[in-house]
Amino acid sequence: MVGRSCWFESFEDNEVVSNLPLQMSLYFNVFYFPFWWVCYVTILQLKYSVLPDYYKFILVTILILVSLIEVIRLYLGYTGNLQEKVPELAGFWLLSVLLQLPLVLFLLFNEGLEVQPLERATHIVFLLFLAFQVITAFITLKRMVNHLATRFHLREFDRLEGGAVKNGDKDLLTVPGRGGRPTEVGWGSGITA
Repeated sequence: MVGRSCWFESFEDNEVVSNLPLQMSLYFNVFYFPFWWVCYVTILQLKYSVLPDYYKFILVTILILVSLIEVIRLYLGYTGNLQEKVPELAGFWLLSVLLQLPLVLFLLFNEGLEVQPLERATHIVFLLFLAFQVITAFITLKRMVNHLATRFHLREFDRLEGGAVKNGDKDLLTVPGRGGRPTEVGWGSGITA
């Protein structure tokens, strides 16, 4: 019976909190992004001579920014979701919400850019990927943070419930009357307690 409870406890500690729909979306986004990039560059080349100079500069800058941010964003999403790392997934979420989403919305809804039908279609698909990933990443972040906080509190509870705690070469003892704070165990502790 003891062996079974140990197996069950180790099983509970290894609960997977990564999100499969988010991972599938990231996987498909990795293959969609090069298609989006080729369409964007092709259409930019076709309409480059018609655009005013400031839109030429803006569109080239957006292309460079979106390309760099997307590579970093997808890497952070993969790492954060598969390895259950909260900082990486939070970075993925922040890059998605604060940088990628506004840039894609600008490309989609600014009529001064003379948006073509193919361009509009590819931007809409990219926007759908982003919206889905923002929502699922937020839900996954909440689950990961709650799971990590629960594991931390359970480990602290188990550590304090055991009574004696090692701190270097000193033995510390938790005393219920002192609010669960560890106190030194030694010759002097019997006199002061």
